[in-house]
Amino acid sequence: MKGRALVAWNLRRIRVRRGLSQERLAFDAGVDRSYVGGLERQEENPTVDVLDRLAKTLAVHVSEFFAEPAKGSSPPEPLKRGRRPSRQSRGYRSTTSRESSRGVKSSRGHLLKDA
Repeated sequence: MKGRALVAWNLRRIRVRRGLSQERLAFDAGVDRSYVGGLERQEENPTVDVLDRLAKTLAVHVSEFFAEPAKGSSPPEPLKRGRRPSRQSRGYRSTTSRESSRGVKSSRGHLLKDA
C-alpha cells in the first residue's frame, strides 16, 4: 500500500475510533475540513507538519498513520450520520442582535456560550 493510501486508511480508522467528525478534527487540528476529507479520499498530499498536528489532536504518534492494515482487512467505516446533538442540547442559543456582551458570537452573529 502506498504512503498516501496508508495515511488515508489510518486517519479515518483513528478518527472514527475516537468518534470525531472530519469537521471537529479539522477544527481542533487547525486545518480546513475539506482538506481532512481530501486526505481520507487520497486526494491531498499532507506535509509532515499537518501530520504532526493531526497526530497530536488524535493523541497518537505520527507513525500510526503509516501502520500497515492486516491482510484482508476491510476499509474503516465512516462515522454514522446524525451523531451530533441538536443545537439546543449543546447549550447554543441563537440571537439576531450583534450587540450582546453576554458571550462569544460566531461569524454569523449567533451567541455561542454565555459568559
